[in-house]
Amino acid sequence: MTDRPQQRNPNRQLAALIAEAGFSNAGLARRVDQLGLEHGLDLRYDKTSVTRWLRGQQPRGTTPALIAEVFSRRLGRRLSAQDLGLDACGPVYAGLEFAASPAEAVDIVSGLWRKDSGSHAELRKIAFTPAGLVVPSRDWLIGRADERVARAAEEPAAGPSAARVPAQGRATVPRQRQGDQNPVHKVTAGDIAALRSVGELFRTLDHAYGGGHARQALVRYLEHEAEPMLRGTYNEATGRRLFAAVADLTRLAGWTSYDIAAHGLAQRYFVQALRLAQAAGDRAYGSYVLVTMGRQAVYLGHGREAVQLARVAQQGVGSGAPPVVQALMHAVEARGHGVLGEVRACTASLARAERALEAARPGDEVPYWARYFDEAQLADEFGHCHRDLQQYRAAAQHAERSLQLRAPGYARSRLFCRVVLASARLGLGELDQACALGAEAAAQAAEMRSTRAVEYVRDFERRLEPYREAAPARAFRERVAAL
Repeated sequence: MTDRPQQRNPNRQLAALIAEAGFSNAGLARRVDQLGLEHGLDLRYDKTSVTRWLRGQQPRGTTPALIAEVFSRRLGRRLSAQDLGLDACGPVYAGLEFAASPAEAVDIVSGLWRKDSGSHAELRKIAFTPAGLVVPSRDWLIGRADERVARAAEEPAAGPSAARVPAQGRATVPRQRQGDQNPVHKVTAGDIAALRSVGELFRTLDHAYGGGHARQALVRYLEHEAEPMLRGTYNEATGRRLFAAVADLTRLAGWTSYDIAAHGLAQRYFVQALRLAQAAGDRAYGSYVLVTMGRQAVYLGHGREAVQLARVAQQGVGSGAPPVVQALMHAVEARGHGVLGEVRACTASLARAERALEAARPGDEVPYWARYFDEAQLADEFGHCHRDLQQYRAAAQHAERSLQLRAPGYARSRLFCRVVLASARLGLGELDQACALGAEAAAQAAEMRSTRAVEYVRDFERRLEPYREAAPARAFRERVAAL
């Protein structure tokens, strides 16, 4: 891989950090290559490459961000490409950073939207990296609330009309001058209400038809509508509500990306949603983003990371969270234990989730994003956990209860639960019923744009392999093939 021969002055910043980290040139190159593999990149740097960087050549593409991440992990502090004397990292790889300020968070997430709304198919191929969960969750847990997010218009000044941050730390934006074609947006309560309504619309589409149905429309909306608002003018209270609404839409963009198996991209959206939630001052929503990240980790088989994310969420909001929110966090921890086969820990977490949900009262104030977590959802969590622990009779009982209680609008969730029930029936030796349920799920998956739905059906097919010569299994395969 070649580098761009831009600057020719020796890179003393990089040399100093190599010495501090105790790397050899070959050791640094090896670590960059290893991190690249985590992101699906075959880089093949060596000690000669590092020598060229020290002499002033700039690594190409996303490599500056990867080098910065290598040093961040080694030295235990967040370093950017600029800290290493290198060009700024591209937005996709910067998406794993937990920004130092709201303004930086806006820059990172808006860059992500712009890239994703174009024809950058490679974004959807970026690999998920478990190591990328550590720094954002830690920074959210120990980070202090942003003192100020408001942006006020300043008087026109000579020179370029770029946004600046005065010494006092108050973010300002230039007031529109006569002849400007892109006026600075003054954010109103109506704007934020519109963002919320759009979120509900896309959430409904996602539940019913899968994340691939309108994902690109959501990303374009964020680029063309949300970014001008974030770069507009607003007071403190309006700014907090704005960041909260955009955090919700960004999490949803991550969720829909996860549903189509764009896992590395989804991970970056979740990290940025977490940072936007901090700018909003909404600790509870931050915990929701973390458990969303935990759900993705469960799906990808990273049970330990899921447990850790759920516990960070619990620690971050404390015992004052509404009972429904506490139930949600305990349930995701249980799912992580289930993936790991930890029966006692899984059972204990499920019991805590059940007690928390039972403690909820009809008049309790529940955040809008947690209202889906009801008896049907808890039964679904129980069913998944018992299936993972190969406790098939309990899995079947809970899956059946969830399907009885779950509203039709949650079509994808009902599909998942039906597959869990099919797997449980198969585990109990009820082949005919298992295949009938699996065929129903396969027919539903064919009507959705959801890679997860397809993967659930394929997982059932793999479980069915020992019975492949039986008549019900053959009939199932024929029906799936026809779909």
